[in-house]
Amino acid sequence: MTNIYDKAHEFADVLKDIPEVVAYRESSKKISENPELKKMVADFRKIQIEAYNEQMQTGTISDATKEKMQKVGGVVMINPTVAAYLQSEAQFAVIWEDLLKILNEAIGVDIIAPNS
Repeated sequence: MTNIYDKAHEFADVLKDIPEVVAYRESSKKISENPELKKMVADFRKIQIEAYNEQMQTGTISDATKEKMQKVGGVVMINPTVAAYLQSEAQFAVIWEDLLKILNEAIGVDIIAPNS
């Protein structure tokens, strides 16, 4: 009989060493060790959330928010450490989403969006 927890640990051991996860972990460490970069990412997240909330509430993003996003985004993307972090995060997010889809299909229940 297969022990599901042993398999989960095997999966975790494989996952932690794939290039996208290694890059994400390393870039995340660089951000967390530098208060200036950490604040830059936090500011970027804050404006992303603001834009998302506007989009959800009104159906559009205001020009003021778009301008803030461009300003903050421009500053963030010219910093190679922050840009690498955001890129590695996006690459990991794609993998994670794919893995969740595989797991959802395997169990036959859509645990991501049960009412969809």
